Amino acid sequence: MEIGIDSFASAMYGRNTLSSVDAMEQLLDRIVQADQAGLAIFGIGEHHKKEYLDSAPAVILAAAAAKTKKIRLSSAVAVLSTSDPVRVYQNFATLDLLSKGRAELVVGRGSAIESYPLFGFDLNDYDALFKEKLELLLKIRDQEFVTWTGRFRPALENQPIYPRALQEKLPIWLGVGGTPASFVRAGTLGLPLMVAIIGGETARFRPLVDLYREAGRRAGFAPEQLKVGLHSPGYVAATHEEAIADYYPGYAELWTKLGRERGWPPVTRRQFDSMVSPDGVLVLGSPEQVAEKLMRHSEALGGVDRFTFQMDNAGLTHDQLLRSITLIGQKVIPLIKTLELHK
Repeated sequence: MEIGIDSFASAMYGRNTLSSVDAMEQLLDRIVQADQAGLAIFGIGEHHKKEYLDSAPAVILAAAAAKTKKIRLSSAVAVLSTSDPVRVYQNFATLDLLSKGRAELVVGRGSAIESYPLFGFDLNDYDALFKEKLELLLKIRDQEFVTWTGRFRPALENQPIYPRALQEKLPIWLGVGGTPASFVRAGTLGLPLMVAIIGGETARFRPLVDLYREAGRRAGFAPEQLKVGLHSPGYVAATHEEAIADYYPGYAELWTKLGRERGWPPVTRRQFDSMVSPDGVLVLGSPEQVAEKLMRHSEALGGVDRFTFQMDNAGLTHDQLLRSITLIGQKVIPLIKTLELHK
């Protein structure tokens, strides 16, 4: 199992006030730390609101490429529905060249919708936009000269798209939430799947992951081509008690605020404790607890090839995040390798 981190480039306004310049510098420091600690992947999300600095993820990742050596650099997720697939490919092909073949894409429809009015798209076309633009992105990825027509973008007639990525087939993962059709689409296309689970119990997604694998099998893809990734909130500290004390206050504050925007109830300590429980979604605790929980999640979903932590959404300080990244590299990853060997 590959282990990594996804970040929304939090500006950390509020509990830990920082300037945008300082927040961006610290984010790059954390990506460097993840690289040095041996993590496999670092992803940057895409939002268009004050709380986050990730409206141009490829630019952040390009800066990280110049400072890192091994870690793979990805979107998490790129909101493809409101983007031009030509520019998305060009941006990440350029990143692939700068990083010497370490770029990846996770694309999705986006759970936040602020980019739709910003770029002049109709939310009623939510799925149609994504379906069409994903088709074009994959065609661009696979063909240097592209002929294509659609509803939402001018046609292309034998048009070359440059630059080309260093990797022969730039990795493109499909980021999904809980919509069965999205899992089936990923399987039918043979794309690796990144499942974002932010609440409840991870095991409840097993039927959807099974849908993905069955759709992939029916489309003629081998099991090893159908990779499953899991993205969830989490944090690692020296002890379980320290992890809870560090994480809960900021988590409750943030998710209660999001709840007011999206119609969810306020976070309670009882709800939080259920998500920290052995089957709950939050991957939180000591290195030993976290490694064991990741193995349980993998078993619950029939195997997980990649897990990415979302850590910088709970008001944690830069130093706390750096320590957590170090523990993931020094303790969690070796523990998982040992547990996998003895499975």
